[in-house]
Amino acid sequence: MPETLLGIPTEALGIWLAALVTLAIYSFLYKDNPVYKFAEHMFVGVSAGYTVGVAYHEVALDLIIKPLFRPAELKLTHPDYLVLIPTALGLMMFLRFSRKHGWAARWPICFVMGYGVGAGIPPAIKIFLVQAHGTIQPLVPVSPGSHATAVQVIFQGFSSLILVAGVICTLGYFYFSREHKGALGVVSRIGMWLLMIAFGAGFGNTVMARISLLIGRFQFLIDRWWPQVRGLF
Repeated sequence: MPETLLGIPTEALGIWLAALVTLAIYSFLYKDNPVYKFAEHMFVGVSAGYTVGVAYHEVALDLIIKPLFRPAELKLTHPDYLVLIPTALGLMMFLRFSRKHGWAARWPICFVMGYGVGAGIPPAIKIFLVQAHGTIQPLVPVSPGSHATAVQVIFQGFSSLILVAGVICTLGYFYFSREHKGALGVVSRIGMWLLMIAFGAGFGNTVMARISLLIGRFQFLIDRWWPQVRGLF
């Protein structure tokens, strides 16, 4: 990339472009306007173009063209014709746009879904086993010979009791074979509150991540763009 463009440093041009696009997006806080729509469409277009470029270089070029036509670049003695199988499946995806041959797209879609389910089940089972293992641990997991104080032992036991009670109450909320009345009703209601606390914590974490992005944009505008604006006057 050249250091200057039309006599202007490219770094400064990049800062101004990023700042103006940021302000254009924030203009939606006032009302929907053409400036916001332009920035929105530009973002979608740039994202689509970038995705296509990455797909070409990392998929079409590295996984199809080079193994078939440039095997020496991958240190292969002969072309790898096995890549024709996934290539054919990928091309069959585009038949979804054809009314006559759209049925052929079901084969690669079924393959992708089957592979995704098969690859996703083992990690899910692992997470479940890890959670189950943590639930059935001793209430006071103090190893022999450790020098834990009485307060630490009591705290560990209390934390373990809360964990076990929370798991039982949450599972009780999803037990629908009996009407939630009496003791089961109390347990299920506690489980519902625990679920709401967990969902609220997850939502709060998501909001904090968005707030961090907002702070980052304001820091960019104040620390990098505003000094250049002041330098013009």
